[in-house]
Amino acid sequence: MGVLFDECAARRTGTRVHLDRPFDIAPDGGTEYGVDDLARLVRDAAGWLAGAGTAPGERVAVVKDNHWDYDLLACAAVRIGAVPAQLSAHLSGEALATLLKRLDAAVVVTTSGVLDGAAAEGVDLRAFARTTVVLDGGVPGAQTPAELRGHPAPSPHRRGRDTPLVINHTSGTTGTPKLVVHSTATLVGALARFEATRLPKIGIRRDDVLANANAYAHGRTFCWTAVVLSMAPRELVVLSDDDPDRADPLLRQHPPTYLEALPATFVRYRTLITRLDNPFRRVRVFLSTYDAMHPPTIRAYLRASARRSPVWMQGWGQTETGPLTFRFHTRRSLAGERRGRSSARDLGRPVPFKTRLRVVDPETFAPVRRGRPGLVLARTAALCQDYLGESQRWAAKRTGPWWSTGDIGARRRDGAVHLLDREVDSIPGLSCLEAEDLLEDRLPQVQECVVLARPGADPLPVLITEDGGFPEQAWARATRGLPAMQEPVVRAWDAVPRTGTGKVRRLALLEQLTGSTEVPGTGRWT
Repeated sequence: MGVLFDECAARRTGTRVHLDRPFDIAPDGGTEYGVDDLARLVRDAAGWLAGAGTAPGERVAVVKDNHWDYDLLACAAVRIGAVPAQLSAHLSGEALATLLKRLDAAVVVTTSGVLDGAAAEGVDLRAFARTTVVLDGGVPGAQTPAELRGHPAPSPHRRGRDTPLVINHTSGTTGTPKLVVHSTATLVGALARFEATRLPKIGIRRDDVLANANAYAHGRTFCWTAVVLSMAPRELVVLSDDDPDRADPLLRQHPPTYLEALPATFVRYRTLITRLDNPFRRVRVFLSTYDAMHPPTIRAYLRASARRSPVWMQGWGQTETGPLTFRFHTRRSLAGERRGRSSARDLGRPVPFKTRLRVVDPETFAPVRRGRPGLVLARTAALCQDYLGESQRWAAKRTGPWWSTGDIGARRRDGAVHLLDREVDSIPGLSCLEAEDLLEDRLPQVQECVVLARPGADPLPVLITEDGGFPEQAWARATRGLPAMQEPVVRAWDAVPRTGTGKVRRLALLEQLTGSTEVPGTGRWT
């Protein structure tokens, strides 16, 4: 990964990159790049990271505004033999302090805005590393890239396949995120190499315009960076914001043929479908990861494509494991789901030749029969190496070669996985996730529905709408035939606590609405 951009430039990869805003590491560099330009940026960053005193084997923490230069900085750190740790700026000052203590980083690369936000919570992030580099300058006691530029980039440092390559954190929906350590063998060898295959229908083509609207601090994009450069599509469109009005101009200027985005971003961008110049008309493949998508959103995008047979590819997995299953949706398959023949919570079959899954009793770990709910275990060569600073927690989630996902699900007769809930949220006789699917299908005016499980009480539904309003008479019709729930709470999108990947922080939302964080599950595998 340290020489990825150099090698692609040497092969004269012709991919053109279009950004929705300049990189934070190159604020005057504009929004158009070739691969050779990106290679120079990585070498330049490697030089100033070395100039900041970073030595091989040390850790470099990056916490900044969302943009693809997270991965450019990570590649620069890898180039000089350091281990990059990518931390989301969405994290609280308290969470950042906890993670930085565990990291014991030599250098923290950040911005004045992140420092100011943490300082407002009483946390000085400069205290957790030997050197702090502030990308936009103006912070006493910190260095800037301008002061460090001119330091020559050291020769690329080679590392073993099983030594740490990169550190990312989990989403943190149920508390402080965990620091996940991946090696070259797990992330590049087991994940990226498999994905970098020109599969029929769904593989990346050289004539593709590939758009990505992601959370670039998370592990998915570091793997994606390796894959997409090796596949060399004609254009890359990089979106750093989930605001549809800010994304619209770039998407209209470069209509994608292949679109990957966070589930929450797909929800936000859905409004663009109804505009006169629908930017999704050329998309042949939609790709979502991190979380299951609700059927109405998938249907809307597949209808928006003018292609004869667009495909939605949904991946299910974790930061610790990478993708475990894939499922493909088409207009026809989703019409079947509307008639009740299947469910969007059927996440597909295990990735062929790479992943095995089993469903067990959470108490005894004995296998359960097909169709019965249980704890989902996974076996994959892509399993991360450790939780940094929490090795005991990592070991507690392993049962021999099997890894506990912390999800409750069932295996169908055809081997597909049907997801019911996170174990921490599970209630006997009810799937909160299935209830969310049904409510979103019946309430088109709702952007997102969250059903919060509570011990000893009916579930609490939260309806997220554009303006925080909702017609009361629609609720009785929508809940017909569903298990008993409390009256809904209605919130606007920005009033709901979220992770850097756009997931609802369910525990924080529960506390916000009820004053309690008590949940029905054990939380043993969170």
